Amino acid sequence: MNDYEFVTNRNQIRHLADLASAIWNEHFPPIIGQDQVDYMVCRFQSESAITRQICSEGYRYYFIPYDGKSVGYFAIRPDPDALFLSKIYILREFRGRGLARAAFAYIESQCRFMDLPRIRLTVNRGNTHAMEIYRKIGFSIERTQVVDIGGGFVMDDFVMEKPVAAKTESSTKL
Repeated sequence: MNDYEFVTNRNQIRHLADLASAIWNEHFPPIIGQDQVDYMVCRFQSESAITRQICSEGYRYYFIPYDGKSVGYFAIRPDPDALFLSKIYILREFRGRGLARAAFAYIESQCRFMDLPRIRLTVNRGNTHAMEIYRKIGFSIERTQVVDIGGGFVMDDFVMEKPVAAKTESSTKL
C-alpha cells in the first residue's frame, strides 16, 4: 500500500506546482496546444492557484510516491453527491507501474469513507489514453461539458462517473 502525502504547507505546494508544470508540459501540448497548457498551468496549477484551491475551495491534494520521491499527484474534492477527482497525473517515466491503479483504490476508499455514492471526473475529449484507462476501471461517460476558462480557451471535456459501493461495517473500523 502506498502512503500518499497530504499537501498542507507552502513547501509542499511549491513542489507540487513544479511537478504539475513538468507533467502538464510533457503530456498536454499535443492534446490542447502549448499556449493553453501555459495558460492552464498558470491559472490552475500555480502555487497561488493550488493554495486557493486548498484553503478556499475544499480541494485535497496528495503526492503519489515511488521509491522515496513524489512522481505524481491527485486532487479530490467532496461534493454533495460525489467525490470529484479533479486531477490525477504521473510523470511519464513512472507510468505503467500500477501507481494510478493504487491511487484509484485509495480514492475509492476515501469516497466510501465520506459515504459518497460515486466518483466524478472530467477528461479532455482528446485525451483518449486517459479515457481508456478510466473505462477499464469502471468509469462511464455521463455527458459532455464545454467550459470557457478565459484567455480565449475552453475545456472541452467528458464528465465521467464511477459508482462506488457503500461502505461496509468492516470498512468503517479503524
